[in-house]
Amino acid sequence: MSQRELWATRIGLILAMAGNAVGMGNFLRFPAQAAKNGGGAFIIPYFIALILMGVPLMWLEWSMGKIGAREKRHTTISIFEVLWKNPISKYLGSIGVSLTMMFVVYYMVIESWTLMYTFFSIKGSFMNVGSIENMRNFLYQFQGVESGEFFSSDLTMLLGWIIIVAINVYILYRGVSQGIEKLAYIAMPLLILFAIILVIRVFTLGTPDPSVPENSVQSGLAWLYNPDFSKLAFFSVWLAAAGQIFYTLSIGQGTVQTYASYAPEKQDVALTGLTTASTNEFCEVVLGGSIAIPVAVAYFGIQTTMLIAQKGSFDIGFVAMPIIFTKIPLGALFGAIWFLLLFFAGLTSSVALTSPFIAFLREKFGLNRTKAVLLTGIILFLFGLPNALFIKFGYLDQYDFWIGTVALVVFALIEVIVYAWIYGGEKMWEELTGNADIRIPRIFYYVIKYIVPLYLIILLSGWLYQDLSSDKSEILLKGIEEEKIPYIWLARISLISFFLFVAVLIKIPFRKKEEANEA
Repeated sequence: MSQRELWATRIGLILAMAGNAVGMGNFLRFPAQAAKNGGGAFIIPYFIALILMGVPLMWLEWSMGKIGAREKRHTTISIFEVLWKNPISKYLGSIGVSLTMMFVVYYMVIESWTLMYTFFSIKGSFMNVGSIENMRNFLYQFQGVESGEFFSSDLTMLLGWIIIVAINVYILYRGVSQGIEKLAYIAMPLLILFAIILVIRVFTLGTPDPSVPENSVQSGLAWLYNPDFSKLAFFSVWLAAAGQIFYTLSIGQGTVQTYASYAPEKQDVALTGLTTASTNEFCEVVLGGSIAIPVAVAYFGIQTTMLIAQKGSFDIGFVAMPIIFTKIPLGALFGAIWFLLLFFAGLTSSVALTSPFIAFLREKFGLNRTKAVLLTGIILFLFGLPNALFIKFGYLDQYDFWIGTVALVVFALIEVIVYAWIYGGEKMWEELTGNADIRIPRIFYYVIKYIVPLYLIILLSGWLYQDLSSDKSEILLKGIEEEKIPYIWLARISLISFFLFVAVLIKIPFRKKEEANEA
């Protein structure tokens, strides 16, 4: 048996964990959510959710990973077995393994767009597109949603997706310290450098059209951070803010526990977890909030920016931003920097999302890393291909809705109940504060045990009521085109099938090795 894998350095662990949290959502989803939910009004519930739910859950998941490190267990399946001596615990824990895989199969599709748009920027492929509508057509034709003059088929997009799957598989094959950690050492500094370059460029734009002085970078920043308190009366704004915290910190997924389980047994949870969350928030609010929205307002105005944001994150990142790059000096260069920034943000997150399933295959079946990564790559391909091919039928949107929104909140509620209530609040607090480099105020004990689960229950109940009472209910498929419905059900069935598949794998009797081969 070879020695169990560990992170080579603490800074490597922090960078990798930050890379897990810092993803495309920091620079695409956050600006879109802020724009759709009233600019500055969104920031207030956002930071309330961060303090009352985001940081406490980050600490909770880190301390679960600390237990995993001590027990040589690397997935929520086996960690839950330690927390709760009940046969059902491992099935509840399996949600944390299944949802990360189903998350990454559609996340990699979006990640592939960033890589291909980097090449498009360098080549100048969209520099003469002209209008927002034409740029949207460029994106849709690239995705295979429609055909036209820019792309004759979706083979270009499929090629980018295959390359992304191959890159992820190679990094994961290299292992924790030689693959994931080395990626973090390269990608995180470059990501932050690219973001700072873009922020400087945005701030030096001023007012692109002097005849419309209200359209400026300053106006964009003011709109983003000056709150309209009347918006706080809408539950949807609070719901969106809490959802963004889950998405941006990568909590409720199972990745934090897996990464933390490869750290030394006597690790600090408090400072390391807080550093991870702080790094993510710097990248999201300070950097992410200073690029897309301010520059969009400067070129399109507040009303048009809001309309663009209503169409989603993709329109901000892959429609509005490329149009802006066609209007500024060295636009091709800054376009390449923007999409490389998104690529590195996506790559560090996707390798993290894939890690729990690899750890599960190794723990359950004693596979070496090569075999576990190979099997994982096959699943990524089989489940990812429909997400790439059926975008125009809403297939990927279903994955994003059920996995990227609903499942995260459900699993977070489960882990809080299992850890803080069944395992025990005092034992949880001891794990969280033991070997801590900073003191966590005792009030967070009560926040984790009482406020967090209550917050999550209100969040789920509010979302359920809001959706079922809406004339555009996602659950009930109201207002969905007839041609999309078979594909939507296919997406839902594929998700259920994978969750059941992992549950069946748990039941398969197999003599586990005392130590997984970590070669």
